[in-house]
Amino acid sequence: MYKLYCRTYQRMMRMASAFLPWRKPELLAGENSLSKLPELIKSKNIESVLIVSDKGITSIGLMDGFLEGLRNEGVNFVIYDKTVPNPTIENIEEAYQMYKTNYCQGIVAFGGGSPMDCAKGVGARAARPNKTIQHMKGVLKVMKKLPPLFAIPTTAGTGSEATLAAVVTNSDTHEKYAIMDTSLIPHYAVLDPLLTVNLPPHITATTGLDALTHAIEAYIGKSNTKETIQCSQEAVKLIFENLYEAYSNGSNITARTNMQRAAYLAGIAFSRAYVGNVHAIAHTLGGFYSVPHGLANAIILPYVLEYYGGSVYKPLADLADLIGISEQDDTKEQKAKKFIHAIKQLNDRTGIPKKVDGILVEDIPLMAERALKEANPLYPVPNILFKEDMLYLYNAIKA
Repeated sequence: MYKLYCRTYQRMMRMASAFLPWRKPELLAGENSLSKLPELIKSKNIESVLIVSDKGITSIGLMDGFLEGLRNEGVNFVIYDKTVPNPTIENIEEAYQMYKTNYCQGIVAFGGGSPMDCAKGVGARAARPNKTIQHMKGVLKVMKKLPPLFAIPTTAGTGSEATLAAVVTNSDTHEKYAIMDTSLIPHYAVLDPLLTVNLPPHITATTGLDALTHAIEAYIGKSNTKETIQCSQEAVKLIFENLYEAYSNGSNITARTNMQRAAYLAGIAFSRAYVGNVHAIAHTLGGFYSVPHGLANAIILPYVLEYYGGSVYKPLADLADLIGISEQDDTKEQKAKKFIHAIKQLNDRTGIPKKVDGILVEDIPLMAERALKEANPLYPVPNILFKEDMLYLYNAIKA
């Protein structure tokens, strides 16, 4: 009966999604595309912006050229750079106070997934000043237009520049959860590969495998559209063709450009088709132990795909064909297993460990409970998992 309830809920959400105000960000793409953003911001009659970033970005001067461009256009700005990995409610509230105090009219997210999530949280608070972040947890709790939101990803992974989600951590309870609302989709996004050329190899790997997880979980789920299928397929192909090159030769602009596109496409895919149990588990690891999200996804992905068994053989077989690793006489099961093996090989080649360090046995029951609460009934996963399934998976990934 519980499975029937979950599937019914998912079908209703899929039907309802057809009536939501979906949109994509307006793109500035290509080398040096960031240089065009200050003029664009000025053209929108915005006089002051809040820039949400982190210390890693500000300390290396990555946004210096952008800041100079804002000065030249006469756009005032204030910078919030205290965002932590797995951004907290406190981060959002501090940044929101800066937004209000400085009479800002727009928000710029400059960085990886954490500054993006924090900036979206600020936008949600600006749109709904009488609602706390906790009260906007879940699906469609904002439902009001945000201030202009400009997303500048400096990694190729989260796809947050295209998504309706912001993931927030409650540092008191160690709970990590998503706010999902179409109003959180950024209005503009800059895909400038030059911002990613100096990413350390490990970050290149984990963020790229995060994008792969987005694309695969969207593709194997039960709420796909024609567009999400196409986006997922293109993203998977681009990642298998370009991630190792970007990892091993970071100055390859073509590989960096293709990885940015893959992350963006995967973001579009999972915004409509959702993610799944890999993400539900990864979010708990981020909340409890601050495990970087991309790293957690990369480790967990092959375990969950193997656990799904026959329910994912057909879609994974299709992906095996897509990336050219199958033989004509292979069965769907053989193709699917080859695809999972290809993921493991990519993990190995990019230095991803096979297990997660630091998981405490006594934390597993609560993490399993929270993962199930996130996944069910919302995520249209191939298999509806129960507590014993989650407990098995946590023990499987534990070092």
